Amino acid sequence: MRRFSSVVSCALLMGLMSVGAARAHHSVQSQFDIHKTVTVSGTVSKIEWINPHSYLTLNVKDADGKMQKWAFELGGAGALRRAGMSRADRGGLKPGDEVTATALAARDGSNSGFLQELKVSDGRTFKFTTDANGN
Repeated sequence: MRRFSSVVSCALLMGLMSVGAARAHHSVQSQFDIHKTVTVSGTVSKIEWINPHSYLTLNVKDADGKMQKWAFELGGAGALRRAGMSRADRGGLKPGDEVTATALAARDGSNSGFLQELKVSDGRTFKFTTDANGN
């Protein structure tokens, strides 16, 4: 009985520890500042429609005219469709499109963020929601 109790206790402890790790991994707040936004304009380099997170990469000129890569995280493919986006092969966003991206800033100061709004030069605007907890 004592061995069974130890095994159950250990399993419960490991389960509780993994819940915290999973929550931290999926929390926007862990990587991005939900109180600070960044806005940049550039050219779409790549967009990846994948789950559980999609990614958008832009080429952005800095103040000195040098090209820098900016990477933005988004929700999964379903979240992009709910925002009104479509894949390039269906007339949607594609490499070469000029855009302005507004995102939650990366906590580490890198050229990245969690996308909140995307304005395309043709007039389309896509808004992505994040709840009060940054999820």
